[in-house]
Amino acid sequence: MRGIIFWVMAISLFSGSSARAAAGDDDKNARSSEKSSPTGDKKPSETAKPGTDPGRNPGGNLGTNPGKPAAANPEVASELKELRQLVQEQAERLRGLQQRLADVEGEVAAGKPGAASAAASATDAVQPATPTASTTASGEGLAVAQPEVPQPAAQETDHKEREKKPSPLYFEIGRAKFTPGGFLDATSFTRTTNLGSGIATSFGAVPFNNTPQGRLSEFRFSAQYSRLSLKVDAPVTDATSLTGYVETDFLGFQPANANITSNSNSLRLRVYWANVKHGKWEVLGGQEWSLMTPNRVGLSPYTGDVFYTYNEDPNFQVGLIWARQAQFRVTYHPTHKLAVAVSAENPQQFAPASVVFPSTTFLTQFDNGSSATNAPSATTNPAVPNLHPDIIVKAAYDTELMRRRFHVEVAGLIRSFRVLNTLVTPNRTDTITGGGGSINLNFQLIKNLTLIANSFYSDGGGRYLGGLGPDAIVKANGNVSAVHSGGGIGGLEWQASRKYMFDAYYGGAYFQRNFGALPTPGSTCNGLAGFSCVGFGFPGSANTTNRAVQEATFDVIPTLWSSEEYGKFQVITQYSYLVRSPWSTQTTPPTPKNAHTSIVYAGIRYTLP
Repeated sequence: MRGIIFWVMAISLFSGSSARAAAGDDDKNARSSEKSSPTGDKKPSETAKPGTDPGRNPGGNLGTNPGKPAAANPEVASELKELRQLVQEQAERLRGLQQRLADVEGEVAAGKPGAASAAASATDAVQPATPTASTTASGEGLAVAQPEVPQPAAQETDHKEREKKPSPLYFEIGRAKFTPGGFLDATSFTRTTNLGSGIATSFGAVPFNNTPQGRLSEFRFSAQYSRLSLKVDAPVTDATSLTGYVETDFLGFQPANANITSNSNSLRLRVYWANVKHGKWEVLGGQEWSLMTPNRVGLSPYTGDVFYTYNEDPNFQVGLIWARQAQFRVTYHPTHKLAVAVSAENPQQFAPASVVFPSTTFLTQFDNGSSATNAPSATTNPAVPNLHPDIIVKAAYDTELMRRRFHVEVAGLIRSFRVLNTLVTPNRTDTITGGGGSINLNFQLIKNLTLIANSFYSDGGGRYLGGLGPDAIVKANGNVSAVHSGGGIGGLEWQASRKYMFDAYYGGAYFQRNFGALPTPGSTCNGLAGFSCVGFGFPGSANTTNRAVQEATFDVIPTLWSSEEYGKFQVITQYSYLVRSPWSTQTTPPTPKNAHTSIVYAGIRYTLP
């Protein structure tokens, strides 16, 4: 495109030079004729002989009569002057458009949204104008480049032709654009232990092989992971747009007899948000992936731009930092490569049943990790005395390294925990503040091979690691204390061809022990007679006090058939090896050091176009 611009400029300048040279030659000839001919002030028609035409010699040959030259026409000189001025204006205009095109091409190369249409507009603008014939007073036609005035109707038609509908399911109501989406998923899953958690693996509850559940395997079919979504885009003004998005699956409330006859799996809300974008600012409200969840691209809220692996397991992967919860988020884009956001999100102080409290009065002050909304323990979920929202700040940078896509992000988390200490008189409130941090990146090592690296460390962020360990405990004196925890994922994703996708992940989560001794006659805590242990991870604690959980996963996803008009049909296969290591296995009979299981998912998926 730049080459075309330079050629247009060169032709315009050359035309201007030629015109100036022609005008100079005419003036020079006119002056020499005036000096050499005494009758130069007479018009050519006055010196012509009867029966002859002006401009012809006596012999009848075409040519200018040397002795009787034509005088310069002042109207022609005026036209040439206007032509030179017009060529100069065109050259200046082309230089400005060249700069504009260079800026737009830079944005397109960096992947800035909306830059492609701007580039098309700039390309149209720098096309050379159609020459228009302007007849001079002498009767000669001079090709004068006139600026082409764009026709609004033609522009609108071209814009509509360039704009393609996202999918055949797309439709419009007024100015709002609706895009349905989702997939139909039917899968089988097999585990070498009878975990009993359904299609979503409960990583923190793998049974030991000295129990009946640990000696039996399980097999099931399920269509619960099928998903429905709807995106609505509505322009408010030229600079402001509104997007709404809802996404659901069928992993909701389960009736007691759901797996016997009807298998009436209920609809579940995954995300449901509205996002207003104005210039470089975005404001989002609703239920959405937590800002702590790693992104694949920028800080986009769309599920496809969030990293949660390609696993078939609805609980994804051990070590993934994630949550989906109600929030209010503000995002700023200083440049097309950098994005910064802050989010206030729904809090929930969490302490699973593996935590021992010094008094039963603390039980209802924490979410105890109930796994089903119809369980009696679920009544404690809305009773948690959260102090303020979880505050998350995150910055993401997208660029290219050695012409390969590179994404890096840094996130910070601030949380507070509060309990009413009933072990002192008078009772008093105890509050602490914890937090955590995360560094995540993905980098395309070679074509279609992407490296994944995510990390997280916190003081009170256990629930962001899939709830595999507690946020905090209560000490023997009734004060709240945060639990140190950390985790991460490393992996590779390889799109080997259009029909084959391979990926491998390794993830882990770690929870540090935090306990104390409570005076209790007749008890022993870590060798101290007359004391009982309270907290998390003490010697002799239950084998559900997870010290570390690790998972290695390998996925193969062949695409059997794909069409832009009709969607795609895939086979989803996943193999995982899961290991759970508690802080204590001092039970009778002795518990093995680790609990482990192998998991295989194999299913089919039809994705809507």
